Amino acid sequence: MGQVAWKGLFLSLFDYKTEKYVIAKSKKVGILYRVVQLSILAYLVGWVFIVKKGYQDTDTSLQSSVITKLKGVAFTNTSELGERLWDVADYVIPPQGENVFFVMTNLIVTPNQRQATCPESDRIPDALCYKDGDCMAGEAVVAGNGVKTGRCLKDRDNIRGTCEILAWCPVEKRSKPKYSPISAAVVVYDVQAKRETRWISLFPTCRMNVLATNNESYLKSCRYSTEHPYCPIFLLGSIVQWAGSDFQEMASEGGVIGIQIEWNCDLDKAASECNPHYSFSRLDNKFAEKPISSGYNFRFAKYYRDAEGIDYRTLIKAYGIRFDVMVNGKAGKFNIIPTIINIGSGLALMGAGAFFCDLVLLYLIKKSNFYRGKKYEEVKSSSRKSLSSPTLNGNQSPDQVGGL
Repeated sequence: MGQVAWKGLFLSLFDYKTEKYVIAKSKKVGILYRVVQLSILAYLVGWVFIVKKGYQDTDTSLQSSVITKLKGVAFTNTSELGERLWDVADYVIPPQGENVFFVMTNLIVTPNQRQATCPESDRIPDALCYKDGDCMAGEAVVAGNGVKTGRCLKDRDNIRGTCEILAWCPVEKRSKPKYSPISAAVVVYDVQAKRETRWISLFPTCRMNVLATNNESYLKSCRYSTEHPYCPIFLLGSIVQWAGSDFQEMASEGGVIGIQIEWNCDLDKAASECNPHYSFSRLDNKFAEKPISSGYNFRFAKYYRDAEGIDYRTLIKAYGIRFDVMVNGKAGKFNIIPTIINIGSGLALMGAGAFFCDLVLLYLIKKSNFYRGKKYEEVKSSSRKSLSSPTLNGNQSPDQVGGL
């Protein structure tokens, strides 16, 4: 019995299967087949070709150059600096920016520092001490301002004190500023972001976000809006507002804002259809559920030497807004190769739809056995003799002859 089964399996390898078309008079399966066909056709035309532009060759490898410039002045009157006028050389760091630039909106000033010994700030845990042995000489204060000298300095009647350090003294204040003396003026500063983009792989195309005009006063008077997408000048306060933040609050502690410039260009259309799209978002962790440290700040110093040759410095802890300019985009143009590939994919999906309907017809409906018997028919080689027999007459059907 086993040999017979293996022999039958071996001989079945040499069977040839050919298609037989059967017209099934089933309205349910027929409606299902047309719905599947229309769905595939709608996907191919609507999504692949109209929405995704599957007939185009696309290029996303772009080169971009961004040049930023700010304009505006501010006047402040503080106890540390007195009356002072701030221009772009003071509050923009660095003065010449590209993809990233920083605008100082608040500051903590520690004037007239010199290298000497002084007590470390009592807000630094590593500087707290009870005796001189807690301040090992030559050891740097963790997250502090200098190196320990080996002495523990205490106020009167205090058990705990702070370590004496060798540092720029007096040390910096640790309190955060609550008032921003510069922010009231910088809210109306102008931010100019000129950029040039070109796609280098497939299309030798170059685009700029500046209006091509001979009017020299255009850039001096325009401001970016949906009506003027080719004006690259923004009010600083408007950028913060578009990012969903309050300017005065953000100016106090600083923050990071992303300026996204996106180009999606259809090169089959006119050049006037290729316009930049701007979006603004806040990138620091201000909106986190429990932010440990929000805002943005850094320190820098200005050095000078007195008549006796002693070096001094003015330490400035600058709070402000850092802007990250990010550029991306793609360009597309008609190409016959992706068009043929997507049409071929659609035809293959049509075949998959017919296969699905066959499964429903042959296995899922009530008369599946009947349709299966009509679709599959076995033709044996012994039928050749019957086909060539002269006894065949016109009243015999092909199914009666060898099962054809």
